[in-house]
Amino acid sequence: MFGESHDLAIEFPEYKERIHDLKMHDRHFAKLYDEHSEVDAQLHRIEQGIEVHADEFVETLKLRRLHLKDEMYGLIKQAAA
Repeated sequence: MFGESHDLAIEFPEYKERIHDLKMHDRHFAKLYDEHSEVDAQLHRIEQGIEVHADEFVETLKLRRLHLKDEMYGLIKQAAA
């Protein structure tokens, strides 16, 4: 959706505390989280018309954001086990 936030705590509110704990104690997760936040912020700027990029680049960013989210979700679920 246009302008929609893809922050993990919003998308997975049931894991908000676990996400915070992983950011604080798992360097790999924290790195993924930071990259996801950067990609999401860039996509938000593109959606708002602040930045303009080729469609192929935008699609690449969207795929990267999805890949990062999937990888972090796996780590969240693994931490729950």
